[in-house]
Amino acid sequence: MGRVILSLVSGLASGLSLIVAIGAQNAFVLRQGVQRSHVVLVVAVCALSDLVLIVLGVAGVGVLIERAPAVLEVVRWAGAAFLLAYGAMAALRAIRGTQASLPGAGRNGTWAAALGTCLALTWLNPHVYLDTVLLLGSLAGTHGPDGRWWFAAGAGLGSIVWFAALGAGARFLAPVFARPGSWRVLDGGIALVMVTLAVMLVA
Repeated sequence: MGRVILSLVSGLASGLSLIVAIGAQNAFVLRQGVQRSHVVLVVAVCALSDLVLIVLGVAGVGVLIERAPAVLEVVRWAGAAFLLAYGAMAALRAIRGTQASLPGAGRNGTWAAALGTCLALTWLNPHVYLDTVLLLGSLAGTHGPDGRWWFAAGAGLGSIVWFAALGAGARFLAPVFARPGSWRVLDGGIALVMVTLAVMLVA
C-alpha cells in the first residue's frame, strides 16, 4: 500500500509541476472561464487529452516518438503557425478593444470553435508530447510494472484537478473583467504568451 501511495503522490506532483506553468492551454482555459463560454467542454477536452497522452507515455509510445523526430518536426511548425495566428487575433482584440466587456458575452462563440481551438492548442504543441509522453512516461517507468500505472493515475488526477480549478476559478475574476480595459490586458497577455511560445518552438 505504501508503494501505491508513493507512486500516486509522485504522479500527482509531477503532473502538476508540468501543467501549472503558464502556457497556451492554460491561457485559453482562463479566457474561456472568464467569459463563461463552453467551460465544461474546454476543461473536459484538456483533461481527457492529457489522460490519453499520459497513458500513451506509460504504455511506452514515447520510445516510438523518440525514434520518429520527423513527426515532431511537422507538429512543431504546424503548432508554431497556429500559435502565431491565435496570438495575432488576440493582439487585434487587445488593440481594437473589440472584446465584449461583460462576462458571459463571449458565449457567442460556437462550441465547435472552442473545441477546435482547444484541440489545436493541445495536440499541435510538441511540448505536450515531450512533457506528458516522454518525461512522465520515463518517470513512471521508475515505479515498476505495477506502480507506473498508479503514477499515471496520479498525474491524470493532477490534470483533472488543475483544469477544473482553472476553468471554474476564472469566474471569480468576473468583477475585474467588468471593465473593458481588463479584457485588453488579458488579450494582450495571451498574445504575448502565444507569440513567445511560437518563437520558442521555431527556435
